[in-house]
Amino acid sequence: MFIAILTYKKTLSEVDKHLAAHREYLATHYTAGDFIASGPQTPRIGGVIMMKSDSRETIMSILAQDPFHINDIADYQVVEFTPTMFRNEDLKSFLT
Repeated sequence: MFIAILTYKKTLSEVDKHLAAHREYLATHYTAGDFIASGPQTPRIGGVIMMKSDSRETIMSILAQDPFHINDIADYQVVEFTPTMFRNEDLKSFLT
């Protein structure tokens, strides 16, 4: 399991110019089963993407396709973790 923490490097007006393309990118990877959840940080200084993959290399390749990356809009911190506690069994079976 991976979490990407995006931090904007540009103004929100510049971010917004690429937001539609970023959302299309997200939708593509939700359809492919790569992404679990995503959304903006509060306050809006970046975003978070939760991803399921066995490989950091795969995750880095997917993130390289993000229009925010391609257009140098955000920096990415990628955290890998192993979930061991869950609110319920349905969530556990979904995430593992």
